[in-house]
Amino acid sequence: MKRRDFIKSTAIAAGGLLIPLDKSDASLWDTFFQKYFREMTPEEKKNLAKRLENEYKEKTGVNINIKTNEALPAVKFAYGLDLSRCIGCRRCVYACVTENNLSRNPQVQYITVLEFKNGEKWVSDLEESNKYFDHKEQPEPGHFYMPVQCQQCDNPPCVKVCPTQATWKEPDGIVVVDYNWCIGCRYCMAACPYGARKFNWAEPQVPSDQFNPNTHYLGNRPKFKGHVEKCTFCIQRTRENPGKYPACVEICPVGARKFGNILDPESEISQCIEKKRVFRLKEELNTNPSFYYFFSL
Repeated sequence: MKRRDFIKSTAIAAGGLLIPLDKSDASLWDTFFQKYFREMTPEEKKNLAKRLENEYKEKTGVNINIKTNEALPAVKFAYGLDLSRCIGCRRCVYACVTENNLSRNPQVQYITVLEFKNGEKWVSDLEESNKYFDHKEQPEPGHFYMPVQCQQCDNPPCVKVCPTQATWKEPDGIVVVDYNWCIGCRYCMAACPYGARKFNWAEPQVPSDQFNPNTHYLGNRPKFKGHVEKCTFCIQRTRENPGKYPACVEICPVGARKFGNILDPESEISQCIEKKRVFRLKEELNTNPSFYYFFSL
């Protein structure tokens, strides 16, 4: 049984259909029985975005633009990270928080930068890393750094376990979440071997004067308490312009991050995969990540 059919049956069994009496009731009704996003027509998606824009305007006072544009044809995004260059400055983390309207309190971050001592075992022992390093200068001598975020797997275990189909993989390789369909069960968090999904334990707090109004329905629009969110390769940027980078790539001061269309053999990411000594994190789990690590020095 589909989610909306189940909810309708439950509502009827509980005492019949509720008749909206005013504008707020009608909005709640639309939200409660919202159609599955992938089954919507372009016009329905446009109307949905308009309704949410009005709701967010009333709630936050910010004029938000919610895009619903689909994956670009002949594009499959992939990501590369040069571990020999990363200095652990965490600028990627801060840029991601700002671009994707992540909660400041409680704090939500998509990217985790791990610190290791030279010569230590790593990759298979991520739990032994230091997530909370705080040095006067970066990089700390005798250490190296490995940022970890959503790997945008081709075989994502998080998608398989979702009971409401609120998360899925798009044709351009991005694994997305429909926050309106997420029920907060956190099965996806348990299934993800990379710790890439984040749960909103409280109502996300983003200062209105710091809110990025350029959003996507499946990306950086305002989130809710009790819902899971994750990195989407800055879908609001990369789908708008295929030559535009995610915020973390753009901000990196040492050029350690690479991004592009893996279907284009001349793209920077394709060249890195072909010519560098690359590996994928926990590849033995058969998740087939679209995120590649490599050493250039």
